Amino acid sequence: MKKGDTTITVNTHKLSFIKINNETCFAFLPHNLNKGKDSSAVFGAGGGKYSLVDSLYKEKLEYRNDRAWEGNDFDFVVTIKNDTLIQKGIVIVKMTGVNQLNIEK
Repeated sequence: MKKGDTTITVNTHKLSFIKINNETCFAFLPHNLNKGKDSSAVFGAGGGKYSLVDSLYKEKLEYRNDRAWEGNDFDFVVTIKNDTLIQKGIVIVKMTGVNQLNIEK
């Protein structure tokens, strides 16, 4: 995705995304639920260290199946509404041309 493009990705029944945080590290694993049998086949993985100060959440991506993303830092603001955690920030990966708003709920 290039700067200025808009893409909306909605987590449907065809895609599962798990994100795990412990005291210092995070990991994420998106994959399709159709066992890779059509064009929606996807699997990804990544993780690294994070920090959280008040509502400012910063990820340092150390591992990713797409290596161009490794070594990048991503800054987010975290809010909690009822039982939902919302993580929002701009994701920039110069090597890939990615410059996009990222919202995780």
